[in-house]
Amino acid sequence: MIFKETDIKGVYVIEPRVFNDARGYFFEAWKKQEFIDHIGSVDFIQDNESKSSFGVLRGLHYQRGAYSQAKLVRVICGRVLDVAVDLRKSSPTFGRHVMVELSGENKRQFFIPRGFAHGFLVLSPEAVFTYKVDNVYAPQVEAGIRWNDPALGIQWPVDPQQVLTSEKDLLQPLFSEAEYFD
Repeated sequence: MIFKETDIKGVYVIEPRVFNDARGYFFEAWKKQEFIDHIGSVDFIQDNESKSSFGVLRGLHYQRGAYSQAKLVRVICGRVLDVAVDLRKSSPTFGRHVMVELSGENKRQFFIPRGFAHGFLVLSPEAVFTYKVDNVYAPQVEAGIRWNDPALGIQWPVDPQQVLTSEKDLLQPLFSEAEYFD
């Protein structure tokens, strides 16, 4: 695997070595020691999966305090634009975001450490999205930021009229009203 740190410290794009032949392909999607060697020790405790159609936007979500989560995300089939927003007040990149296209074709993974809001937009007719987390889901500390807040400057490549999101995500606070990490 090739680990590439993004412009935001601690956020990585991971590109696997894919072996193709007449039967299809093979690659290592997760190798604990390589992850430790390049990023550090993260104790992933759960895998999640979602299936969504074109224009579905999930996010920007995070959990506060002791229930904050690091995530390792990837797309099994389809294409998404994945976004991480730095919510660490002490970070020199506070308020900035990183975007990466993940697809079943490029097989990239995106590591997002604790202290970030996360979301993705489906660009293909359908996408299957999977991710590891290092902490349990705790609805009592769930939080979010409005996906289309102009202060974030995220250039979503789909007409806002085509975006399908939950009512909860439509009602998330603006970045200026969000709770941040120390």
